Amino acid sequence: MKNLSNKYNHIDVEKNKYDFWLENKLFSPKNDVKENFCVILPPPNVTGKLHLGHAWDVSLQDVLVRYNILLGKNVLWVPGTDHAGIATQTKFEKILKETENLTLEDLGREKFLEKIWVWAKSQSDFIHKQWKKMGIALSYDYEKFTLDTDMNQAVNYVFVELYKNNLIYRKKKLVNWDPILQTAISNIEVIHKETKSKMYYFKYFTEDKKDFVVVATTRPETMFGDVCLVANPKDKRYLKYADKKFINPANGELLPLIFDDYIDIEFGTGIMKCTPAHDFNDNELAKRHNLKVINILNPDGTIISEIEKYGNLDRFECREKLVEYIKSIGMLDHIEDIENKIGYSERTNAIVEPFLSWQWFIDIKPLANKILEMQKNENEKVQFVPEHFNNTLIQWLNNIEDWCISRQLIWGHQIPIWYKKGTNEIYCDVKPPKDEENWTRDPDVLDTWFSSGLWPFITLGWPFKNDLLDKYFPTSVLVTGYDIIFFWVSRMMMFSKFFTNK
Repeated sequence: MKNLSNKYNHIDVEKNKYDFWLENKLFSPKNDVKENFCVILPPPNVTGKLHLGHAWDVSLQDVLVRYNILLGKNVLWVPGTDHAGIATQTKFEKILKETENLTLEDLGREKFLEKIWVWAKSQSDFIHKQWKKMGIALSYDYEKFTLDTDMNQAVNYVFVELYKNNLIYRKKKLVNWDPILQTAISNIEVIHKETKSKMYYFKYFTEDKKDFVVVATTRPETMFGDVCLVANPKDKRYLKYADKKFINPANGELLPLIFDDYIDIEFGTGIMKCTPAHDFNDNELAKRHNLKVINILNPDGTIISEIEKYGNLDRFECREKLVEYIKSIGMLDHIEDIENKIGYSERTNAIVEPFLSWQWFIDIKPLANKILEMQKNENEKVQFVPEHFNNTLIQWLNNIEDWCISRQLIWGHQIPIWYKKGTNEIYCDVKPPKDEENWTRDPDVLDTWFSSGLWPFITLGWPFKNDLLDKYFPTSVLVTGYDIIFFWVSRMMMFSKFFTNK
């Protein structure tokens, strides 16, 4: 009789079992007439290794998958990994600098892409090993990577269709801007931290210099972009200044005073400066009152050269010098130490700037409205567990704004747009123009969430009709975190409904 070890050794017990399962296609769907069950694995980013959160997530899915296999269903659990655009590019740039002392600028676009593809493949391979260690019932024959050729073709097709339907447009708008990466970033990539900072109170004198109002700001460098002062029409303190103009302490320009209900009478001095090119709320004010918009920043966070004495200075160096100057001319009232929440880039820890730049956007409301209608129908709606997260979805969709989908990066799905040299003509298609030498392709790539939002159906062969798509779409269940209901789940729902009506 074989002597049994007095300790359980999982390595010996599990050895070769997973390989046996895979070799015998135990986790591959069967081509018969039974009921179908499909799960799409939320694709982990290739930036790192799987952690306990991933293990918990896939364990829940594994239980559902194995249970439905036991019920005799045709079960498909689609694995995959995500290229994770900005996260991967920033991490790889750091590795490249540390290991080879090279930068993106040293290599250029093509060489950089060659190297990052190799690195991403090695990361994906490691994730594979972790999946196998966990013994989960993934259908590996159907695995996808978000930058695979067929994925890219589907992504381009979607962009072109949305463009043809006038749901994609290009416009110069205010976006979250990382001045180190010099790219637009999404709200989820902006981390708001309590930060010790200063509130500066400045005297804005009337044109005749006989009176002044005190206006507070945490960002004096933006004063070069001020277009007016704003007070609440119910604030009796400032009604007497309705026809007055005030001297901007930064540059001596005259600013009118306007009135808007948006201004909180109780906050600060009850009067604020308006800088439409560098503040989201001010930008909305500018739209309502038809105000001009003055940009004062370069993409790298320095002051534009046109501003005398301060041109090309870093924004924070400009702040210090400007405050000293305003103090010297007697227009600084006082400085207050405060703690406030400031937005930092998740990737570089740079303070994020609201920045005016040309970007591509999706007019997302028509897609959101389809989901709002669907969720009212008990026979069609997607069921959330717990149910209250459906209310979270509805609230977000009711307040949704156009989605900035372009990123000034290299790693990702390059936007299928070409500009004809020397003209304003734009070409949009899945294939380049025939006389490509006369066109310049848009260098930007798509927000990672754009391709992720297509994941449930492009992994099944869409836009080409096939048995896999017919059998397994829409998916049966999705296990994911509540924190990405808006960024991922809602977009999958919107794209799925718009392109497949399911």
